[in-house]
Amino acid sequence: MHIVTVGLNHRTAPVEIREKFTFAPDRLPDALEVLKDTKSVLECVIVGTCNRTEVYAAVDRKYKSGLFIRSFLEQWFQVPRSEFEPYLYVYEDNLAVEHLFRVASGLDSMIIGETQILGQVKDAFLLSQREGSTGTLFNTLFKQAVTFAKHAHADTSIGENPVSVSYAAVELGKRILNGLQGKNALIIGAGKMSELTAKHLQAAGVNRMMVVNRTLQNAMQLASRFQGTAHPYGQLAELLLEADIVISSSGSQEYVLDREQVRSALQNREAHRPLFMVDIAVPRNLDPAIADLPDVHLYDIDDLESLVESNLEVRRREADKLAAEIEQEAVEFEQWMKTLKVTPVIRALQEKSNRIYEDTVESMMKKLPGLDEREQKVIRKLAKSIVNQMMRDPILRVKEMAGGRYGDEALGMFTELFALEGILAELEDEELPAVKHSGRMTAKNSQELGMPALLVRNGTEAMAGS
Repeated sequence: MHIVTVGLNHRTAPVEIREKFTFAPDRLPDALEVLKDTKSVLECVIVGTCNRTEVYAAVDRKYKSGLFIRSFLEQWFQVPRSEFEPYLYVYEDNLAVEHLFRVASGLDSMIIGETQILGQVKDAFLLSQREGSTGTLFNTLFKQAVTFAKHAHADTSIGENPVSVSYAAVELGKRILNGLQGKNALIIGAGKMSELTAKHLQAAGVNRMMVVNRTLQNAMQLASRFQGTAHPYGQLAELLLEADIVISSSGSQEYVLDREQVRSALQNREAHRPLFMVDIAVPRNLDPAIADLPDVHLYDIDDLESLVESNLEVRRREADKLAAEIEQEAVEFEQWMKTLKVTPVIRALQEKSNRIYEDTVESMMKKLPGLDEREQKVIRKLAKSIVNQMMRDPILRVKEMAGGRYGDEALGMFTELFALEGILAELEDEELPAVKHSGRMTAKNSQELGMPALLVRNGTEAMAGS
């Protein structure tokens, strides 16, 4: 069995392409149903966000599965393959596993270390699990990825430092003013940057949000979305009396506040009450001379971008550290996959040794009819001990070989040496009442993939409720 990831994201595809490949939430169950019935696909999860659409699939053939998944995307979205193929990336096996860990941890996001993607990956997996689109393999893989991502955010600095200008402005305000709970904020401008600033201010718990813009209607629209109040430019000076934090990002080509206006407002404010001001506009909105006034803390976009770049560098260093851990996680998952292949072989060997034991003891009892119950018990115990001792080393060795570089070849040779082919087939046939796995995997084709049918049958219960 192989793992394949096919997708596109903010780095490989422009928004006009990405928007064509957005799965409507209410149609995702239907999409999963179609995808898991796609040729070669045995298990599947679809991860969709505003910046990426990715299909994760466990497949029974490595080289054509990507083609089948691309056909699924073409048919589902009704977009000719030629229009989107140049933007796709395809990862296989270990690279697919490592990519999932990077995505879940926020290392592959537009903003390194962002945490929202972790919840999105988990929700995508749980939906697939509920829809019966996952089994033993993905139940284990996605649980491992989610657990690792939680560790990455809890035990490293990957998501701690602000890396957007508007967020950095608000975080800096928290430090200067010892938190923003109960504070009054004044936003100058009503564009996209002001909207982002308003979101961060609201999350920080400001008491009141005032919006000033040359076009009052735009100020009203922004203020209404955040339970704030809108004001015309003419009220700027008097609003300074109430504001604790001022963030300006208007499109004005000249200063909207000069040193004299702010100095005048300070005279009518409570003594030594700090005023935190951030100018994130280019050209600047706030007169740099304002910084000379007492109790005023003025920062411009260069100050913030320096902070953001410093924080990004911290995140990059943390990402580099996590990269090594992700490689190790992928190796551990690969080792676990190999144990799936060795399990039925060990079962077959144990079954064969048990049959030899039973046949041998039965034959001995027929040849020695005069043995009493105690003597029969001693012989059975001795025969069982011999068989167990003979099997101990082969079982240990086959586990070691299965985890090696040539594990598949070693398992094949081991199966031939002990003539286990027939017993393997019998054991798989015993599991046939369990036939279906997520609508695709059967006990019969699980043998072809080197997977124990018992695990295949119980796969969808492996992570229920996790």
